[in-house]
Amino acid sequence: MNVTLSIDEQLVVRARKKAGALGKSLNQLIRDYLQSLAGGDDPERSIEEFKRLSGKGNSRGWRFNRDEIHSRQDDARS
Repeated sequence: MNVTLSIDEQLVVRARKKAGALGKSLNQLIRDYLQSLAGGDDPERSIEEFKRLSGKGNSRGWRFNRDEIHSRQDDARS
């Protein structure tokens, strides 16, 4: 979809220089910004991000124990 914007000419000049320094066109820079602003609804991208972030933690051997967690909460209330 094409969108028409009213933007100050000097702002466009500066933005094009910045985009060029990043190796992108002004169009791509704006598209990327709008995508990040609106949030992604691309399931494939979400899956890839999940895979990238999964399994990176180090629990140092600690395992979740529901009874221990509730015991700590009860101790804190006392």
